[in-house]
Amino acid sequence: MQRTEVVVTGLGATTPLGGDVASTWHALLAGESGVRGGVLSGHEDIGPPGVVAGTLAVDPAGLLPPVRARRLDRSQQAALVAAAEAWTDAGTPEPDPDRLATAVGTGIGGVRTLLKEDDVRETAGVRRVSPRTVPMLMPNAAAALISIEYGARAGAHTPVSACSSGAEAIALGARLIRAGEADVVIAGGTEAALTPITVAGFAQAQALSRYDGEPACASRPFAADRSGFVLSEGAAVMVLESAGHAAARGARVHAVLAGAGIAADAHHITAPDPEGAGQIAAMRKALAQAELEPGWVGHINAHATGTPVGDIAEAHAIGEVFGRAATVTAPKAALGHLFGAAGAIEAVVAVLSVAHGVVPPTRNLTAAGVGPGIGLDVVTERRDVPQDAVLSNSFGFGGQNVSLVVTGAS
Repeated sequence: MQRTEVVVTGLGATTPLGGDVASTWHALLAGESGVRGGVLSGHEDIGPPGVVAGTLAVDPAGLLPPVRARRLDRSQQAALVAAAEAWTDAGTPEPDPDRLATAVGTGIGGVRTLLKEDDVRETAGVRRVSPRTVPMLMPNAAAALISIEYGARAGAHTPVSACSSGAEAIALGARLIRAGEADVVIAGGTEAALTPITVAGFAQAQALSRYDGEPACASRPFAADRSGFVLSEGAAVMVLESAGHAAARGARVHAVLAGAGIAADAHHITAPDPEGAGQIAAMRKALAQAELEPGWVGHINAHATGTPVGDIAEAHAIGEVFGRAATVTAPKAALGHLFGAAGAIEAVVAVLSVAHGVVPPTRNLTAAGVGPGIGLDVVTERRDVPQDAVLSNSFGFGGQNVSLVVTGAS
């Protein structure tokens, strides 16, 4: 039986580098940074220099009607903004509502709302808590709101798998199309968890960057002096369609989502398997589904958060699948770590890399500064090279691994 091809027809994003896809892509290629210092004023004790994070370049609340914005958590605002851009970019399709689904992942959901309303309860009493608290904090709200916005009745799904949530949502969207359950899926990830407790929790776990210089240089994947990641916020969404549905309406196709692989380490709640078994399995599954040999992949968009252990584990896994000369890039150096949205924005970057024949640079790194044990061709300056295929990795706490393979549109 012929396999259903899944294509990408729409892209949307709001990130620390820009309020849309075009500005984010331009800033990434230019080597700019979305990481800033002085975030969370009054909590300078969390880490030097104060709190460093990737805050959104454009406030999503300002892009929505004021009354609606007040009824949404920031993570939901970002998701709706990204979805609107993706839907418009896809040419505002008009699919059968019963054949349209949503899949939007998140790591935490509406934590800002949860914390704010708990403060209200403690200081002003139960009766002052907003009646919208639950729909604003529940993790599935972004997927549900997008479903309501576009009349998607084939299902509203919410993978919650830490740093791999956004990528898993995209993989799920492709599965729904290949299984014949949907013709179109609005898929991606969202996160807005820059709060004192989440930042402090990551800091206490020794996961955050301890770099004490310029904030824009704090995120240092693959660098010899890397010390942890920089937490960021944002959302990214893509419109996935069956190739037949896209062709029937004459849609422009950015790229093909050729393969997706999901595997679990079954090892540790935060540390990766030191042998990289789950990561290797995810990459090999994605390649097998795409029916590609490793040599066809132009570069790997690495998960590469900048943690000492994580980067080494991924480098080992990549080397096992692609060889030690594999070409990799690490967008988190510029974007920071968007947690549940990271896999989604990096999938968008992978699509653009294929579409434009560009390997984005890894900021805050020189070829001489790559850490010992990495042993990969880490791209430190933009490379304009045609890309037959790009593989994008997303690995989350809990040992949840997702790899996506994107190929050029035929």
